[in-house]
Formats: sequence, structure tokens, C-alpha cells
Amino acid sequence: MPEIYQIDDTGESLLPRGVMETNLPGLKMIARGKVRDIYDLDDRILLVTSDRISAYDSILGNPIPDKGVVLTQLSLFWFDRLAGILPHHFISEDLSELGLSRAVEEILKGRSMIVKKAEILPIECVVRGYLVGSGWREYQDRGTVCGLQLRADYKQAEKLDEPIFTPATKAENGHDENISFEGMIDRIGLENATQARDAALNLYNTAAEHALKQGIIIADTKFEFGFVDGELTLADEALTPDSSRFWAVENYETGRNPVSFDKQYVRDWLDNESGWNHEPPAPSLPPEVVNQTRAKYVEAYERITGQTFIR
Repeated sequence: MPEIYQIDDTGESLLPRGVMETNLPGLKMIARGKVRDIYDLDDRILLVTSDRISAYDSILGNPIPDKGVVLTQLSLFWFDRLAGILPHHFISEDLSELGLSRAVEEILKGRSMIVKKAEILPIECVVRGYLVGSGWREYQDRGTVCGLQLRADYKQAEKLDEPIFTPATKAENGHDENISFEGMIDRIGLENATQARDAALNLYNTAAEHALKQGIIIADTKFEFGFVDGELTLADEALTPDSSRFWAVENYETGRNPVSFDKQYVRDWLDNESGWNHEPPAPSLPPEVVNQTRAKYVEAYERITGQTFIR
């Protein structure tokens, strides 16, 4: 069974290996996602990014240590760097006002954000810059990606002539479903859809340019947007190994699926070695897979930010 981290005022009940779940005294939890525990602070939200890792819509049986810290700190890097394109929801990492013990604050340090409340759009805003994954499989069958017609003769993992916007509906359970831009308009209106699409493409292009200079190709990514005081705002996480597909420039070539810094490594182990049939409950990962996955997440952070990961 996965470890459950009941955090009390002394912190004594915390277990030493990655944070799977939190239950913070005196704070109201309003949701537990695949990765994040979300607490209501009245006019704001506390997001705690756990070390949970999911695949095929299931949370795996053990954590990836420091994963939540990597995701949070990389998001903060991008929030700051991309703020000129779109405002973000981040307010502070300072948890001192919440009345938690020092031991609890230490566990939450680096993996927690106090953020603005936003009216979240019910759409995953996906941008694809390279032809890979499900997009490649659809292209082979029909010459399209999420219904968008592409030119002939692309190779696997080839850079697209221009990045494409491929929205999807958010699923509470199960897989998100790709929809057309027209379907997105039907759900949220022309003005909101156009604004979200243009913001996603601008964010991706700017981030991809920076990452390339750091030796990372951002093959695709997904954004979550919401409205704060009537203004479109970047929410949740941004351009992390959980929400993006990262490749090393030095290993990239068309015609094959490049080695990645995201959780594709975990999916490959699940598909090729675990014997799992993708039905719950999900298995636990062996130590070597845990260690290698952590190393990939940390390397992505260090390459993109140019900073040494310290934990």
C-alpha cells in the first residue's frame, strides 16, 4: 500500500520517503488530484505538490522522491519568465501565516504554493511542436493530428512546420478527450477560446526557444488557464516533466521516439516489464526505476533553469 502522510503538529508521523498524501491540521482540503493536494484558504488556495506519479489514469503504488519539489520550482521558474506574456496565479511560497509547525513547514517547503483562486476553463490547452505519441499514430492512419490535416511525408518525432493547438476536454476519471477548436468554442465561447489558444501558442513558442538554448526540446505541453478578476491567467503547473514531453537535443533524431526526461520512462517499464494490464490497482515501481525517474526530473530542472537542484 502507498504510504499516507498524516501530518500532525509535531511532524512526528511523517515518513521519510517521498510525500504521497498530506492531511494538514486546521486546513480544509477541497480536492486531491493525481499529484496535488488542494486546500481552501478562503480567498486563496494552497497547492501542495506530492511525489505521486500516475500513468494510464492510475496513481502508482510508490512515490518519486522530490518530484513535487521539482514540479513546483520549475513552474515558478516559468511563471516568472513568462509573466510578460500572461499573468499567473502564484502569490507566495511563505507558509508562515498558516499556523503549521516548523516540522510540517519543512516537509512542505519547496513543494507548496499559495495561489489566487481562478475560474478554471474546462479545457486542456495542448500545444504540439513535434509529431510524436498519439499524434504520430493518428497521422500514420489518417494524415491528421486531432483532426487537423497535415502535409504528407512527416517522419516520426519530426518538428512540425508550425506548432499546432489541439484542445482536449478535462476528464474527472479516465482519459481526456481531444476536441476541435470549434468544439472548444461551443464550450467556452469564441472570445475565450481564441484568447486561450493564442496564449498557449505564445507561451509554448517562448518557452521552447529558451529550452532549446539549454539543450532541451519541448516536443509538446499542456496548459491550464483560468480567469482571475476577468483576466486570463496561467494556473496549475507550467512546462514541467508531468505536463510536457522533454527531449535532449544531443539525442534527438527523426524517425524514432527520442529518449525523454518525462514519465515516458515509467510508462515504458510498465508496458515492457511490469506485466500490468493498465487496470487498477497500479503496481509499485522498483527502486532502480524510482531512482532513474527522479534523476530524469532533476536533470530537466537543472538544464532548463541553469541551476543546481538542492534538496
